[in-house]
Amino acid sequence: MFSACGVITLTTDFGPQGPFVATMKGRILARLPEARIIDVTHDVPVYWPAEAGFWLARAYSYFPEGSVHVAVVDPGVGTKRDIVAVVANGHAFLAPDNGLLAPILTKVPNAKIYRFDAAHAGSKFKLPAASATFHGRDIFAPLAAEIAGRRANPADLGPETHDIVPSWVDEPSVAADQVAGVVITTDHFGNLITNIDGSLIESFRRPMVKTGGHSFALRRTYGDVSPGEFLALVNSFGVVEIARAEQSAAEALGLGRGAPVIVSNGA
Repeated sequence: MFSACGVITLTTDFGPQGPFVATMKGRILARLPEARIIDVTHDVPVYWPAEAGFWLARAYSYFPEGSVHVAVVDPGVGTKRDIVAVVANGHAFLAPDNGLLAPILTKVPNAKIYRFDAAHAGSKFKLPAASATFHGRDIFAPLAAEIAGRRANPADLGPETHDIVPSWVDEPSVAADQVAGVVITTDHFGNLITNIDGSLIESFRRPMVKTGGHSFALRRTYGDVSPGEFLALVNSFGVVEIARAEQSAAEALGLGRGAPVIVSNGA
């Protein structure tokens, strides 16, 4: 079930330059002046929907049920790529069908998926003529306002479907004493954040995290080592992270997005 609460979140790769984020918000507010708009992030690496989906899947639960989450990382904008709406755990998600929402569906397998019918929904909701290069402003923003304002349900956007483009990044592979994943992103502090959920290694007695020819013991927090020392931990979003206390692990190790990571159960 989904009942809108008036909150709309935005996740994009637009960055801080230009009026792109602002005009999306303007279009939302023109239709729904009382909307509460929250920026999740606009610093997703350009053209990389996998990271947007990773963060959204791990951040949405901190918002109230009934939130509408708009994610626009859209290298295929203006082409025949579809738009999908997903309803999961009382939240609604709008994004291009390019693998961005696949992590949501992995975590919530009973989610509902609706494929946007441009001709039907465009007329019904009086969408503006869409620019070939800015569907975030001309399609996603007004649709989010209609849903958040309870004038539309996600199911009104088009037919239900069970097919969606898979994520660009495979889920971690899990064996009895080993989990293999990748670095999905690097944060502001230079921490290497992986796609390995901490729950996958809860049974490991002495987890060892290996990447780039290095091994790191799993610690509880950054202060468990001296400044400049490396460590691994399960971070605040519940995934394995490789860090260097008070310094950048990414810079020191020369590693980044896509680097293989293995967590093994040490003796």
